[in-house]
Amino acid sequence: MQLKELQKFIKKENLRLKKYYGNSNDEEKRILVRTVKLTEELGELCDAVLSHNSLQRKDKMVKFDKNNLSEEFADVVITTLLLAEVMDVDIEKALKDKIKKINKRYKKV
Repeated sequence: MQLKELQKFIKKENLRLKKYYGNSNDEEKRILVRTVKLTEELGELCDAVLSHNSLQRKDKMVKFDKNNLSEEFADVVITTLLLAEVMDVDIEKALKDKIKKINKRYKKV
């Protein structure tokens, strides 16, 4: 999947969520909700990572499905991009700038 295709999906999903929850005019609330949702998704990813490495409680290990790990990663990425969309962050530019910054670190080494 290309970034442009993902961004198109994020814009569409953002509109669907605004319509579904009906809080389209309250930007502050949507930012807070998306931030809390991101924390929830990150927690689920952490749970899946622990389970993947057999470091989770036995009762959770019984429910673990290795195929779910990739889904949890996707949830974190999508929720992050939805938060960036609400906050008008140009994620493509942000990624390019960050990659440039990271690459610059290694030129010093």
